[in-house]
Amino acid sequence: MIEQIEAPVPSVKNENDVLIQVKAAGVNLIDIKIRMGFMKATRPVEMPFIPGGEVAGIVIGIGNGISSFKVGDEVIALTKTSGYAAYVIANGNSVVMKPPQLTFDEAASIFVNIGTAQSVLFSVGKLEKGQKVLIQGGAGAVGGAMVQMAKAAGAHVIATASGKGLEMAAQFGANEVIDYKLHDVATLVKDIDLVADTAGGEAQSDLFKVLKKGGTLLSIVIPPSQKLAEQYQVKAAFVASNITSETLRNGIELINAGKFHTVVSRVFALEDAAEAQDFVTAGGINGKVVLAVNKH
Repeated sequence: MIEQIEAPVPSVKNENDVLIQVKAAGVNLIDIKIRMGFMKATRPVEMPFIPGGEVAGIVIGIGNGISSFKVGDEVIALTKTSGYAAYVIANGNSVVMKPPQLTFDEAASIFVNIGTAQSVLFSVGKLEKGQKVLIQGGAGAVGGAMVQMAKAAGAHVIATASGKGLEMAAQFGANEVIDYKLHDVATLVKDIDLVADTAGGEAQSDLFKVLKKGGTLLSIVIPPSQKLAEQYQVKAAFVASNITSETLRNGIELINAGKFHTVVSRVFALEDAAEAQDFVTAGGINGKVVLAVNKH
């Protein structure tokens, strides 16, 4: 259950604190997993708990150790908790300047998407120019970021999608787009260097078939089978992204160069956060879902 309540404005207590007036907050699957209790082992919470970890807004207070930002700056931040709120405290190491060409709604959609894509494709996947990458779910929030960043790096990008997502994945720059509802990807694709799985499910086991020997399958949803990895002589791993302001550097450079485009699927009001999470849980979304906060 999520309900809206009045709470005190948080205060700057530590030298690296940045107090942000939130204008928009991203809605991510991790928020829902925490709400459902699936993350108790790694992300325990105490009630009452304010969900949300990705925000865009305006700096209204800073700690003594902050020199990169000043009051009035428009920023984006990864807070891990308490993002579904009018005001939030973020650690200065997880705050970056908002690209000026983005609206707050658009800006609230990039921290997790870009950070995750960077982690999977480059930090762990070691994707290089000229390699072939298959992105399972190439029109979703994270998958769309992966398509654009892999393309910008000079990779040959194959994306799976369906419905309106087919056109979106192509617009993101995918060299090939496959409708996974109509076609068996494993029969159409081969000799892939890296598979990035953003969908999970039973279809994941078929992704091993498209890899070249020595290739890599990385999932952000469920741990891949090590038995299948051994059988197909490939590497496979679950990637829990370590997202920081540094992992955004590449993506923000692409945004500023006009080579990365954000897609906000739908904007909900803050008081409709529960409905927004249900919308994300239902799946099939092309782009990112955000909450509008402090619009006046």
